[in-house]
Amino acid sequence: MSRLKKALEKAKKDRGDSAVDLANRIDPAPPPGEGVLSVVPQREYRPFKPEYSCTQVVPCDPDALRSNRVVAVCTEDEANKMKILRTQIMNLIMEQGKNSFLVTSANPGEGKTLTSINLAISFSHQLNKTVLLVDTDIRKPTLHKFFGLGDRPGLSDYLIGKARIQDVLINPGLDRFVILPGGRPLTNSTELLASPRMTFLLNEMKQRYDNRFIIFDSAPVLTSADPMVLSNHVDGILIVVEAEKTKREDVKKVLEVMRDKPVIGTVLNKLVG
Repeated sequence: MSRLKKALEKAKKDRGDSAVDLANRIDPAPPPGEGVLSVVPQREYRPFKPEYSCTQVVPCDPDALRSNRVVAVCTEDEANKMKILRTQIMNLIMEQGKNSFLVTSANPGEGKTLTSINLAISFSHQLNKTVLLVDTDIRKPTLHKFFGLGDRPGLSDYLIGKARIQDVLINPGLDRFVILPGGRPLTNSTELLASPRMTFLLNEMKQRYDNRFIIFDSAPVLTSADPMVLSNHVDGILIVVEAEKTKREDVKKVLEVMRDKPVIGTVLNKLVG
């Protein structure tokens, strides 16, 4: 007689109850040929994949992604570097219950927009989070060009009342990823980004969805007041520094300008070797 059967028989005699029946109700005997511990089929895990009803779905141009070195089509090594950076940002921001950060640089052309895009795509690879990438460099919007989307209405059009926000959001054919392009170039960008309409939109973006992370691609700090305006509404600021180009003095100026703002670190971009 097996140990299990002996134990059940003893329990029945000692207590005079239906210990055997109780055990059978909890763990019924397996069919012949199966072990005592049956294998229970696990429910298939399915990643969160939103369906876009209001957001336009405009598939991006794969050739544009490739030529612009967007991480979706880059090498595994480059993608892994972005994952490391993503994890560092998550440790600094998301674990505190926060959900937004701004990417900027000292000067134009130092790689802030590409860094914003690659980070956003890396964040979208998390299976339970969605990402909204916003082009707030509305003097010189370039975000749409990296995806080969062409000129189209965006944030600036919303801010001047020429478009509804649901009409300018775009899903570029990538899961859990939405873009808000900059729209038409406007010179009064600082005033527009400081407007009540922008403040309302910022609060709406940050509070509407619990599983959304927002990344803002901003104008350079030393050529525009726009990053200073936006810095009052974000949870972190990431400064992109181009190797062999960005001057040490310019980095010091940026850190001085942002000394009371939530700067979380710098990213060394275009480092060879």
